[in-house]
Amino acid sequence: MEIGSLKGKALPPPCLLPQNTAPPLRPRINFSQLSHADHTLTRIQTSGIIACLRANTAELAMEAARAALSGGITVVLKQLVNDYPTTVLGVGTVLNIEDARKAVGAGAKFLMSPAIVKDVIDMDGFQNGEVLYIPGAMTPTEILSAHDSGAKIVKVYPVSVLGGVQYISALKKPFPHISMVASQGITIDSVGEYIANGASSVVLSDAIFDKEAMAQNNFIVIRQLAHFATLQASQVLEML
Repeated sequence: MEIGSLKGKALPPPCLLPQNTAPPLRPRINFSQLSHADHTLTRIQTSGIIACLRANTAELAMEAARAALSGGITVVLKQLVNDYPTTVLGVGTVLNIEDARKAVGAGAKFLMSPAIVKDVIDMDGFQNGEVLYIPGAMTPTEILSAHDSGAKIVKVYPVSVLGGVQYISALKKPFPHISMVASQGITIDSVGEYIANGASSVVLSDAIFDKEAMAQNNFIVIRQLAHFATLQASQVLEML
């Protein structure tokens, strides 16, 4: 079962953002002047981490999410939004317009895909700035196409297979104006290196929600991993 379900239908995996990690040296931003999508984008850029969670049961996901919260990550599960009002809720692996509509209906502020899903790009919520869409792209052509289609930020996927940090660094040379999220196979130790080489944010999944820790309900480990990840990101962001 994937968490974030709506009326019994499973949504793609929810994603999480660190809380209160905006670098102090960056200029103050007036959020009241931003669209909802721009507000979400700024939160992503100033947090450096999007954590994606999958779990076999709703109960396990809730406990794991709470552990990540205590380690510095803001959970995106709809059930916790009232308890944590600074949450930025998003949904990953959106593959079609039906997934997108269910996610937005559940309160998602941003959607991510492993590829460019044209129907999602064309949906009203994306076009009017209510929802941030982060399409996935692999090649320079795909990245530029996503940007030209209106994407404010693009997910580079699968980044570790394509060359990891070196690939992000190479992409930023011709595309310094395109914000990129590095995704797939990223370890906590490499978070800072990705951000230092041009990634606006990184996606972490098993790196925080360790499979063994999840299987053993070891939420202390998950909290520690979340803390280490947010620390890595914030230290580099403060120097940029």
